[in-house]
Amino acid sequence: MYPTGKGFLIWRINQCEKGNPIAIADTAQAAGLSHLCIKVSDGSDRYNVVNGVDLCIPLVDELRKRGIKVWGWHYVYAYSPLAEADQAIQRVNELQLDGYIIDAEGEYKRPGKDVAARQFMSRLRSNLPDYPIAICSYRYPRIHRDFPWQEFLSQCNLNMPQVYWVKSHNPGEQLKTCVEQFQSLQHRRPIFPVGAAYSEHGWKPSIGEVVKFMETAVDVGLEGFDFYSWDWCRNKAPDMWRAIAEFPWGNTNPPPPPPADLRDQYISALNTRDVETLVNLYRDDAFHITSARTIRGKDAIRAWYNLLFTEIAPNARFQMLNKTDSGQSLHFSWNAGTPSENPVI
Repeated sequence: MYPTGKGFLIWRINQCEKGNPIAIADTAQAAGLSHLCIKVSDGSDRYNVVNGVDLCIPLVDELRKRGIKVWGWHYVYAYSPLAEADQAIQRVNELQLDGYIIDAEGEYKRPGKDVAARQFMSRLRSNLPDYPIAICSYRYPRIHRDFPWQEFLSQCNLNMPQVYWVKSHNPGEQLKTCVEQFQSLQHRRPIFPVGAAYSEHGWKPSIGEVVKFMETAVDVGLEGFDFYSWDWCRNKAPDMWRAIAEFPWGNTNPPPPPPADLRDQYISALNTRDVETLVNLYRDDAFHITSARTIRGKDAIRAWYNLLFTEIAPNARFQMLNKTDSGQSLHFSWNAGTPSENPVI
């Protein structure tokens, strides 16, 4: 349900591997990342949509092919909490995200914004009652007492504090303090920290500091961590990226094998006489054309295969002859032979 191992936050997709979703997914897999967190919304608007093209959709698809979980993060401003909640619900559903992250910061520290937090979380939870939701905000709740922690944490499953040790060099100490302070709150949630892999006002973390952050996460018994952000780290600090990729914690399982070629699935189903698998390879309104006639729809196609296996070629062995591709079209030819290998179709 929750992420484990190593992950990264992506801010702008088109600044990561030149916006190539296949390259992003391949790079994530090579780095042993178990998940990625993509910015999918900002306020009441979709995010990472360029010239009307939603860059999230192909990236989510490519990550899923490699067994990498996808969470979406959303910066919220508290001005229109119901509209922002509706935007979150829409993105979760249309992208089929594995989890949703609320990035709430300074706007929610203003007087009276606890009401906005309750409105936001109530709308969100009424539509996503059992869905994994995380809050991603400040690292020290004792310093940021005016942030509505109770309103968010009481309705979230996971706490992803931003442990950014900007202008400091003690990430291990800061992470331990962060964990201790959150464990003292009424609503304790599993902590999955976000470390600093970016620069700010001339400061940037060293490779040793990044490694210390990861080592401390292991030492205090956390399930994993993220870094912000892929955009900066890959482009500005390749050695830092390499250190994170080489850190032995994350998705160590091999990726799932790619699905079998549709044509190979077809021949296999023919040889096992699996009518339902054959029928499910067709669209609901598909046509099936033979030398004798043209039929349409799954019911008619199912009847044809039953006839094939019982009367036309009851004892045949089916064999692929050749396969060729043309654009998005797949072409192949096959025959069906008797046990003595004489073709009957």
